[in-house]
Amino acid sequence: MVLESTVICVDNSDWMRNGDFIPNRLQAQQEAVNVICRLKQSQNAENSVGLLSLADCQTIVTLTSEINKVMGALYKLEPDGHINFHTGLSIARLMLKHRQNKNQRMRVITFIASPVDNDVKDLVRLAKKLKKEKVNVDVVSFGENVDNQDKLQSFVEALNGKDGSQ
Repeated sequence: MVLESTVICVDNSDWMRNGDFIPNRLQAQQEAVNVICRLKQSQNAENSVGLLSLADCQTIVTLTSEINKVMGALYKLEPDGHINFHTGLSIARLMLKHRQNKNQRMRVITFIASPVDNDVKDLVRLAKKLKKEKVNVDVVSFGENVDNQDKLQSFVEALNGKDGSQ
């Protein structure tokens, strides 16, 4: 399989307390991240995963192949504040740029469950930069889909290009 470095950006804003997902949005997100991490490890033991908080834009776990370290830190996260999608993805890009194994492909998986306050132009500019650097981005939007749909759609279209492929 393909060697890959993946930064998982988690939404740990105050919106994650909502109970529209059982038991709440944060725990539903934690379960999804657990599945992703286990899958990455089973695909290739040399794959590395990092964890980034979008609420305070901090690196929780740097890129590592130790999945238990990532999961331990993930379950300690508490909801706090508002997310900054643009800054979080910029930090994730820098984490991937400074990865140890330059043969690994770069991927960002970001979870969004609260309103994105960033300007569409800034998001499109960031998407073009990520595309130029060959960073694959997966956006998982749940919860506040109506508020974010236009912004995230523009971001994804800028990443994929006009023909829908990278």
